[in-house]
Amino acid sequence: MTTKEYLQQAYRLDKRINSHIKELEELKSMAAAISSPQITADKVQTTPSGDPPYVSALMRIWEMEEKINEEIDLYVDLKAQIHSVLKQVSNPDYLMVLRYRYIHNYCWEQIGEELLADRRTVIRWHDAAIRQLLVPENAIVI
Repeated sequence: MTTKEYLQQAYRLDKRINSHIKELEELKSMAAAISSPQITADKVQTTPSGDPPYVSALMRIWEMEEKINEEIDLYVDLKAQIHSVLKQVSNPDYLMVLRYRYIHNYCWEQIGEELLADRRTVIRWHDAAIRQLLVPENAIVI
């Protein structure tokens, strides 16, 4: 795994967590919706389950919340590890580029605005900073 791939994991994990949160909101919305009883002309013989219908929806919500919590824990651990890796960079401009890019998920233009530098300068600083970093042996891999 390259240094850049290692650092980009936090961004991808953040996006994945946000996607799961949206899915959870949809599940909660569906579970809260009032369903009307279906009236059919034909009676169908089925084996009733022992649980009311909302129980399965609540179980899916609970499982999704557990998954999100696990990913948030992983995200926090990864961010802490990235912070320790970034301590290898001594140049303050290089360090700020990496922090804005991989901790705050800024795009090149936003970083340039923050550091009062043009896009090409920011990318040049980024590339120089990346060459200084070593991925830890116990790197968290998602």
